Order: sequence, then structure tokens, then C-alpha cells
Amino acid sequence: MKKPLYAVFGASGFGREVMPIARANAEKLGVEPEKVIFVDDNPASSQVNCHVVCTYDEFLSMEGEKKNIVIAISDAKIRKSITNRCLSDKVNIWNVVASNAVIMDAVEIGDGSVLSPFVTITSNVSIGRSFHANLYSYVAHDCKIGDFVTFAPGVKCNGNVIIEDNVYIGTGAIIRQGRPGRPIVIGEGAVVGMGAVVTKNVTAGATVIGNPAAPLSKKVIRA
Repeated sequence: MKKPLYAVFGASGFGREVMPIARANAEKLGVEPEKVIFVDDNPASSQVNCHVVCTYDEFLSMEGEKKNIVIAISDAKIRKSITNRCLSDKVNIWNVVASNAVIMDAVEIGDGSVLSPFVTITSNVSIGRSFHANLYSYVAHDCKIGDFVTFAPGVKCNGNVIIEDNVYIGTGAIIRQGRPGRPIVIGEGAVVGMGAVVTKNVTAGATVIGNPAAPLSKKVIRA
């Protein structure tokens, strides 16, 4: 009888952090921990942290009842491209959640999400596909998060915030609480810098830094 296969796409830094969580999740499904593998387009070696590393094509060629993969790539555009590739090959996009992550009431989370240790999602929160929440991040009540959003470690997203698709929030950033009917909105493709404090809306595609967060200015350096 063929057994399902489980893998982490990406064998670099974040992938190595995701693997122990993925391994624990797979073990609860009856999968032997060492059977969870890394998939990488350009593997530097055939084994990382006692787990086999193979190419994507090799993964597709393996025998299995169902192939499951979680994509541990922080760049939203790359993550989206890999997700589409997997879906076209009928590979299931797998959610990976740390055992000590907290998920409260009325929370919806899309496929392909990674919730790292000590992450908290409180109540009445909607999260799209392939959300990455790194260590100690939280999402508070009445927030709506789009697809392919990335939280670096320690992000504090307070209540009544809308984060659109493909947004990156840097380590330790704080997003001020919005109001019912007047949420703080972070537009599609925006980048919030490390340690920034967001107190008002961020336009799509903008990069903001500082406290309070303001658009990053490009200074011309004269010779």
C-alpha cells in the first residue's frame, strides 16, 4: 500500500526552522519523522539535519498515495510561483502549525500556512493562503490578512487591521489597532521595515520604516 509523502520546500534557513514543526505534524498523522523530506530546486547536499533532500522533479517521481508539501520560502512572489507549480502537478499544499501556537475562536486560515512556535491568532480573524507567521508573532481580533503574507519574528498585528496580498512585515514591527469600520490598511505588496510602528494606512507597494512608520526616501549620493 502506497503511503502519503510529506515535504518541506526549501532547505535553507527558514526551511530548517519549519522542518521540526512539519516533522511533529506528520508524526501525529502516523508518518515516521525521518520520512519527511526537504525539496529544493538547487540542493547543496543530499541530506540536511538527518532529512533527505531531493529536487522537485525527484519528489514528483516518488511513489506515494498523496504528495503534501509546505513551502518555506519567505519571498511572496517565489512562494506564489512554487505554489502554482505544485497545484498544477496535483501536489497538496500542507498547513504546518507548531504545537504551542494558539488559535482562538472563529479563525479561518488558508492552505499552505506556517505558524511557528509561540504564534497567537486570536478571535474572528480571516487569513488567506500561504501565510507565514514566524516566532512570537500575533494577529489580534477582527483582522483580515490576504494571500502570501509574511510576518518575520515578533510582529504585533493589533485588532481591526487589513493586510492585503504579498505584504512583508519585518521583525518586531507593530501595527496599531484600527477601529470597527475604519481599519488600518496595509496595501498589496507593501513592505514594513524591521521595528517600524505603523500608525496609519500604508499604500500598495510602499516600503515604510521608523516610528511612526513613514515611506523610505531615496537619497541621491553625489560623488
